[in-house]
Order: sequence, then C-alpha cells, then structure tokens
Amino acid sequence: MNTPSVLPRAACDPAACAFLLRFLSHDGRGQDVTVPCDEAGNVDMNALTEHLRNTYLGARAMVGRDYSSPTVQTAPSDPDHHEPLLRPCAT
Repeated sequence: MNTPSVLPRAACDPAACAFLLRFLSHDGRGQDVTVPCDEAGNVDMNALTEHLRNTYLGARAMVGRDYSSPTVQTAPSDPDHHEPLLRPCAT
C-alpha cells in the first residue's frame, strides 16, 4: 500500500482546489505526489510552495521510472479518503 501523498492540507484550500493531480509511486513504498490543479490537470506552479513545486517537478521528470503518468481526481473533503480517479491527464 502506498504511503500518503505529499500535499499539506493547507496547500489546498477546499474552496479553490476542487481537483488534484496525482502521480502514483511505482514501488509501493515511496510516496505518491499530489498537487492542486484545475479540471484539465493544469498546475499553477506559482501557487505551490517551493518544496511542493520541487517535488512536483521531480515526479514529472520521473514518470515511467518512479511514478505513473499523472491522473486528475476530485479533491477529497476528508484527507484520509481519496475519491475515485477521474481520468488520465493528456500528455
């Protein structure tokens, strides 16, 4: 089972963050990477903290090696519950 995603709850205001872009870790031991996005999977990099931006860029660079292609999902109201994945992002 994967460990929780790297996304501080404070980084995602529920009123402004309806969708999340999620990169699943391939090995099952690493952390998934989740960042706020719009419905199309576009990420506002200027809105991310420096740490989260670097983590996001690292996950993007490692797609296919350490992470799966990203998917868009609805942002959960409960941080321990993830809504079903909506669809893969266009690449």
